[in-house]
Amino acid sequence: MQVLALLVSKHGDRQPSQFVRRLTIAALCFLLIACSPPSAATDDEERSTKSAWSIASVGDLNRLFDCLEEKNIALISAHRGGPAPGYPENALETMQATLQRLPAILEIDVAASADGVLYLMHDETLDRTTSGAGAADAARWSELNKLFLKDGAGALTAFHPPRFAYVLRWAEGRTILSIDFKRSARYEDVIAEIESQQADDRVILIAYTLAQARRLHRLAPQAMISLTLEAQSDLNAAIAAGIAADRLIAFTGVEELRPRLFSLLDNQGVEVIFGTLGGRDSIDRAIAANGDEGFYAELAEAGVDIIATDRPDAAQQSLAA
Repeated sequence: MQVLALLVSKHGDRQPSQFVRRLTIAALCFLLIACSPPSAATDDEERSTKSAWSIASVGDLNRLFDCLEEKNIALISAHRGGPAPGYPENALETMQATLQRLPAILEIDVAASADGVLYLMHDETLDRTTSGAGAADAARWSELNKLFLKDGAGALTAFHPPRFAYVLRWAEGRTILSIDFKRSARYEDVIAEIESQQADDRVILIAYTLAQARRLHRLAPQAMISLTLEAQSDLNAAIAAGIAADRLIAFTGVEELRPRLFSLLDNQGVEVIFGTLGGRDSIDRAIAANGDEGFYAELAEAGVDIIATDRPDAAQQSLAA
């Protein structure tokens, strides 16, 4: 997949002018609108915060991805909602701020409280990300919703852990949610909430094994599933397990760029996710250290459809410029 370049041309090493950047953003807006039909309006509470960007799917998420691919648009997936200074991971306010800056899929972590309320939390303990302490699945929702979230530097914010049901409603007409299941959250409960909101066409369910993918597909046959696929044999095994290729998105790792694999998957109608996110040795950290921001654009040119990143702003700027 090539980077969107309808209105931008490269002239030596000069940076594109502000006028050209505005034209690029205008072109991206036009193409996203063309691929994202308007959805039904929600109530005033759900519209209490406005988004500058919208990536909406109506009817079938795979068709949206096919449309974007035809128009040579690669998307960003903001890991844990796109945290930034003052904006914690897995916070609704963080997701809103991310969509104010760029069009992005929002990856979130869904956990369950001791009394079975689904909410957003990555860690198994509360200490790192909240004003609380102890096991995250040992606290009741009446306790959890009073906690304050910490940003990446450990500073307390005014934001609270959000319920999954509310985030799912909020996302309608705004973005696609990529859902990572924590151990405390039962697949059946998460899928039940998705089904109750008729949100199958605006979520991506993350599976780490074929057995997990098969189970998720049985529970939500219309939803798209992100599954690690590193060879044709992995795709063949998923299809043999009863998961159609048009329900799969291939997660292809966080280390090696493999254009041949990307092309193989693309030829079979499977979108490609590549992750630059991770820990100390992540590609994101390497890019931040060496300044090679253009690598994000190289990923798109190599055939990556979705870039999963801890640096969504830098990645989007690279795609646009």
